[in-house]
Amino acid sequence: MQFTANITNENPDYDTLGGRISRARDALDFSTAQLARRLGVKSDTVNAWESDRSEPRANRVTMLAGVLGVSPTWLLNGVGESPSTPTINSELHVIITQLSKLKRSHAAMGQMIDALESEAQRVSNHLSD
Repeated sequence: MQFTANITNENPDYDTLGGRISRARDALDFSTAQLARRLGVKSDTVNAWESDRSEPRANRVTMLAGVLGVSPTWLLNGVGESPSTPTINSELHVIITQLSKLKRSHAAMGQMIDALESEAQRVSNHLSD
């Protein structure tokens, strides 16, 4: 017997629509102003959605899902494709690690330059004696 997942047997996200919008926005590290700009709405509108004071119209739900990288079903019902925070976090970890290595290489290069300058000064002083 083959088992396939569907809306009725997935583990739903019981947060509110506003909570899911907020979490998806946070996963992308967008401000409310950035999300509003991408959707062509005011920041106050996004704030109202996230605080569950109002709900987006159907066409905005589809746009929201596309911008946030989630399924419209997840936004509305908590079932389906949710934000991919682990992927973003792992990519961020790789970038931070590479930056750290680059900083260490830069520091080592600076030390080599300082050593060569000191050596050149020593040789120059020796030649002028």
